[in-house]
Amino acid sequence: MSTLSWPPIAGHELTSELEATNARELAWLLVSLQDTLASLKAGLEECAALLAPQEPGSTLVLSSLRSESLKGYITRVGTRIVKGDIQLRLPSLPLPKGQPAYRLSVSALPTAPTIVLEQLKTARTLINACLDVVDATRWTGDAGNADFISSQIRLLHENIQEAKGALKGWSDGHKSWSDDSLEPTKFDPPLPANLSLHLSISEAAIVLHVRIVGGTDAHTGTNTPLSAPNGLSFRERFTTAFTGGKPVFHDEAHQAFTFRGQEVRVRDKVRVESADPSLMAAMAKLGALERNVALSRRALHVVMGKEDEDET
Repeated sequence: MSTLSWPPIAGHELTSELEATNARELAWLLVSLQDTLASLKAGLEECAALLAPQEPGSTLVLSSLRSESLKGYITRVGTRIVKGDIQLRLPSLPLPKGQPAYRLSVSALPTAPTIVLEQLKTARTLINACLDVVDATRWTGDAGNADFISSQIRLLHENIQEAKGALKGWSDGHKSWSDDSLEPTKFDPPLPANLSLHLSISEAAIVLHVRIVGGTDAHTGTNTPLSAPNGLSFRERFTTAFTGGKPVFHDEAHQAFTFRGQEVRVRDKVRVESADPSLMAAMAKLGALERNVALSRRALHVVMGKEDEDET
């Protein structure tokens, strides 16, 4: 299929007419992008509200799958965990005398450190940065400068992608659990020296990893707590001797880690997750905003003649 102009345009005038048409199309697109930016700001404000600290917060149930290893709940307000009660029943964690489970509660003492979810903190920071970019693009920059608008939209796109990535789950550069476990004094009573709790975000869900660690034997490389020379607690040895059962192994059973200045191995590991409705809504909105910004970038690049540029 071919396209013809009518009335016919002389060859020497065709180039100038094409340039004028492209200029008008670009001017129209730049004006329409102002409305797009206003719509994006409204969506970003909704995302910011979903992550903002609002009482009474979101209370999430924590429960291990098909076992009684972990039961409890946590309450999230904004980027902080303000309440929590966790009960553990793990083979290598001795229970307090007369108690059916090892109970941990988030400390309510004013001097206790705050439990902050760094991924949510990062997401909020990036969303606020997006709002600043939108305001700068609409009110302080040159709305008729295509290069300026293009660079601002690219920055906006990158920030939205990173904010969504923070809610989806860390990829590169995140700290290992052994370097980023919760401080013992954040709980009442304080965590035992051999217990690690690690909180993170994955697919808009709060993920809690509980690990019981033990020292590493120099000869065998197995876990060797002081109370169990063969690497098993009395409870595990009793179960093995009378039932023929074997200790449960996990994906980190044969790895060594440096935890609080000591080389350790993970004896028991439990992973639980609880979907957070507010985080799910925020991630879905960020995904929609990301697609809208990508379409705007693509349209602007086509009109500017930069459609072959890498937009990743």
